[in-house]
Amino acid sequence: MRSKTSDRTEGAGSDEVIALHPAESGMQLGRALLHALHNAGISVLYQDREMKTVWARNMRAPWVPDNAEGNGILPVAQADRIRAAKGDVVATGNPERLEISVPGEDGIRWFQVWVDADHGDSGDVQGVVTTMVETTEQKRREQTLTTLLREVSHRSKNLLAIIQSIATQTGRYSDGISDFLTRFRGRLQSLASSQDLVTSSNWRGAALHELVASQVGRYGTSTSHSLHFRGANPYLNPNAALHIGLAMHELAVNSVSYGALSRPDGFVEVSADLNTATAGEVVLSLTWAEAIGTHGGRGSQKRFGSVALERVVPTSLNGTANLDIVDGHLEYRLVVPHSNFET
Repeated sequence: MRSKTSDRTEGAGSDEVIALHPAESGMQLGRALLHALHNAGISVLYQDREMKTVWARNMRAPWVPDNAEGNGILPVAQADRIRAAKGDVVATGNPERLEISVPGEDGIRWFQVWVDADHGDSGDVQGVVTTMVETTEQKRREQTLTTLLREVSHRSKNLLAIIQSIATQTGRYSDGISDFLTRFRGRLQSLASSQDLVTSSNWRGAALHELVASQVGRYGTSTSHSLHFRGANPYLNPNAALHIGLAMHELAVNSVSYGALSRPDGFVEVSADLNTATAGEVVLSLTWAEAIGTHGGRGSQKRFGSVALERVVPTSLNGTANLDIVDGHLEYRLVVPHSNFET
């Protein structure tokens, strides 16, 4: 048989306890609530109007000392905030809510603190109930998310600036709308391919060998045959990955159209060396070399491809570059400082 109190609707929003069995006792309920407080990491303190402690449950540092020397006591400023809030609750009967931070061994710890009035039958305030819940992990997740969103916004603006530059330069060196669209789409796809590598690494960047192989492989060639890569394989930061990816795209497009990759047995050689510059800084020297036909590189005519290789890419990386086409041989050499990569 159910008790009389069990006839009330469960979940109706009442603070009263609904007994589900006639044998339910206050002692059992108390033990259950203590377990719940402990498992949830909730600390509860009850004080009278004069702020004398009547009872406390699940209290731990920083609410009480965590060792004999007294470490773990709240900083004075935070203790004063809570004390003032309790005084306001006693005076007005209205609840207060605070967010406080305290120094810990692993950094700042965060807590939500609720201060509620305990009203008697006549409505007067008999005491104050203070509930403390640690929200450090939630706070850190929020801070991490905020940082990531700012980083995404920053990188998105950089990417849009790169796209705007590519659109402007492509338009300048295109022979018409059809030519522009063909070249612009290819360059956007190149950026997307490099961006995929950056994103898959949680925005850390991309390994040089993987980046070069992805750009050459976009044109249906077997990189095991068409790409001979040797030397170092540094990890490029996101900005370097996008711009070096663009350089590899321009070289691959030219090679597929006029150079070594236009022949079934053709291949390109890409070498990466880490050298020490005159100032003692480690720099990356990246070289693309291939044998080309008589029309390789389109003679001496300047187009966006050569402008990107000799000006846009090195300038964006604070580096230098040279593109040489001599006697049926093309060589592109890009030198970038250590700020663009990790060894």
